[in-house]
Amino acid sequence: MYKLFFMKSRSLLGLIAALCCGFLLFALYLQHFKDVFPCTLCVLQRYAYIVLALFCLIGVVANAPRVSAAFGFVAAVTGLGLAAYQLWVIAHPSISCGNDPLEKAINQVFTAKLWPSVFKAEGFCSEVYEPIFGLSAPQWSLVWFVLFALALLWIMLRHR
Repeated sequence: MYKLFFMKSRSLLGLIAALCCGFLLFALYLQHFKDVFPCTLCVLQRYAYIVLALFCLIGVVANAPRVSAAFGFVAAVTGLGLAAYQLWVIAHPSISCGNDPLEKAINQVFTAKLWPSVFKAEGFCSEVYEPIFGLSAPQWSLVWFVLFALALLWIMLRHR
């Protein structure tokens, strides 16, 4: 953990991008092999992970870590908000985000039509699945979005 603070900004951005890709692959594994269908908020978090990974990769390739970290920070905070809202929905079972206008709108986005096995919302946000190492998927997502936001903020504020 100590060495993470002394990583070069580009290396840290690359690590964040790789972790985002890993989380997306794990989400697809859960969906296709464990029948954990993504809800509206899950799909929106997938978009946040993708946008975050893209900005981090741009920072690595373009050698602009602070600028890409700023944009990635916005994506991380957005994902954090989505994960927090999903946890709120789970804590209030009378609220459900399934079968609502947002789900219909998300399923009409070109990516959902182009690649429905990844971006089509089919589950309910209030449904609780088996925990993974003691935490639910939205809890893990919240933890990682917080860590990513802090790391990106650190990249933006650190001196060269």
